[in-house]
Amino acid sequence: MTETTHIQSTPPGAGAEPRSPEYRVAVDSLRGLRQDLIHDAFAYRPLPGRRTDGRFARRLPGRLREYAAWAPHALIVAAALISVAFATVDSGGPAALMGLFCAVPVLLTMVRPVGAFWASMVSTPVVAVVGSRWFEWPWAAGSFVSHLTVLTVVAMRTRPRTAGWMWALTALYALVADSGIGPTYMYGSNSGAMMIISALVLLCVTVRHIRRDAVQEVTAQQTVTAHERSRRTLLEERTTIARELHDVVAHHMSVVAIQAEAAPYRVENPPPELEKAFATIRENAVAALTELRRVLGVVRAEDYEAPDAPQPTLADLDGLLANVRDAGLAVDKAVTGAVRELPQGVELSAYRIVQEALSNTLRHAPGATARVEIGYVLGGLGLRIVNGPPPNPSLIKPSPGAGHGITGMRERVSMLGGEMTAGRTDDEGYEVAVFLPVALPDALPDEGDA
Repeated sequence: MTETTHIQSTPPGAGAEPRSPEYRVAVDSLRGLRQDLIHDAFAYRPLPGRRTDGRFARRLPGRLREYAAWAPHALIVAAALISVAFATVDSGGPAALMGLFCAVPVLLTMVRPVGAFWASMVSTPVVAVVGSRWFEWPWAAGSFVSHLTVLTVVAMRTRPRTAGWMWALTALYALVADSGIGPTYMYGSNSGAMMIISALVLLCVTVRHIRRDAVQEVTAQQTVTAHERSRRTLLEERTTIARELHDVVAHHMSVVAIQAEAAPYRVENPPPELEKAFATIRENAVAALTELRRVLGVVRAEDYEAPDAPQPTLADLDGLLANVRDAGLAVDKAVTGAVRELPQGVELSAYRIVQEALSNTLRHAPGATARVEIGYVLGGLGLRIVNGPPPNPSLIKPSPGAGHGITGMRERVSMLGGEMTAGRTDDEGYEVAVFLPVALPDALPDEGDA
């Protein structure tokens, strides 16, 4: 009898005990410390210039505005000189060496911010020992100013978490220095002052970071919201146009189908070829109508019903102007050129454009006068709707949907291949000018050719 031994392989780490939450927090903290203050600590990151289009800089003359871009660099250099002054005045050691150790970390913040923090941590005990001023322990006067400056600048140039790590390491250095290394038993320690002042400074910088990030996030969200609102308005306007076109085109296709079906009965003994031609016309019209309803019908909402009345045209413009006058807008109409019947899509779009322009006048220029000009030209239709300035601007109420009516008008004009301009006039009024092209009818034959 043969015995078979089964050896089961255990995956690595399968038998290990799960790590405690405290262990994971410690590991994550050390990983964050390495990422913020150790990895690429001396990476080259030059301090960018200040923006010259800010609230205060743009008020300066041209020459001073150029110098304003270097204001952060000038402040850092000034802080370095102040630290040198504190380090060299009444020093107990070589003044030049102490000033150099205090100034270098501050100046280093302009090119290598994280490295400047480590340079300050190294220079602090050196200056304290070289200065031989044991009543300033563990920070000499120059090192005190230098380290505070370095903490502030580095915190402003990095993320808020880095400020917390710098303060923790500073506190660790103070704890070690006050544990008996220096003569704190005789003169006391200034670690408490450093911890309190640095905590207040870093807290202010962190709050500034959080506020700036919140403002940027809100601004970005507002931009996205405005873009989405404009896009939604554009889609709604296109849906409305598609619905109206569906009604217009479906009506005409239905008329074509009915006329094609009835045409053979209007002629006595029509030839078979004519009957077949009319039958083909009717079949194509019905097929096109079915396809049109299938494609364009998807834009209808479930509760949308086709209007019982026909779509408005320019012939109905007088009724629109009467309603607008009843609403308090004094409006005049002027028509130039030979009035003629235009394609129904052009008539409908022209009516809607005038309607929207007058609605904008009522909304944004209450009490103003308006004028509607319609020009029938050889190649199309011209529209001009202009209103004067509002007599009392204080009556104007803010409208969150400002500009969406203009978007809808541009969509209608673009659909017909026309041109449109809209903007302020010289007298602070508003003008909308539109040209809608219309294909010329076929030229009639000359009498000599008949």
